[in-house]
Amino acid sequence: MALPIEDQGRLPIQELGRLISRKREGRGIRTAALEANVSPATLSRVENGNVPDLATFAKICRWLEIDPAQFLGVETRTANERPAVVHFRKKKTVSPDTATSLGALILAAQGALDAHFQTLQPR
Repeated sequence: MALPIEDQGRLPIQELGRLISRKREGRGIRTAALEANVSPATLSRVENGNVPDLATFAKICRWLEIDPAQFLGVETRTANERPAVVHFRKKKTVSPDTATSLGALILAAQGALDAHFQTLQPR
């Protein structure tokens, strides 16, 4: 069952916890964690506002039936476009806002490179 998303644009990462609560619909954290293929402690932390690592984020998005791009604010690319890839090590010294800003900076740089390479292609 896909969750209805009121705003089909960008979702703040803080909404992940609210969406988990809504999907659980009164079921226990252990049952939901088993369905999402993550530990109950991890699901509980994310539901309470902690930012998950990338693998956990992917599992939770699959369980929620939500495209992770909605949180990341990226557009879906066609098969012939090169996607930007960003990996952060999970450190408590990096705030979610900082990680989001760094990701946006990297994606903007990738977009600028893509635009530059478009100008170099023969027409």
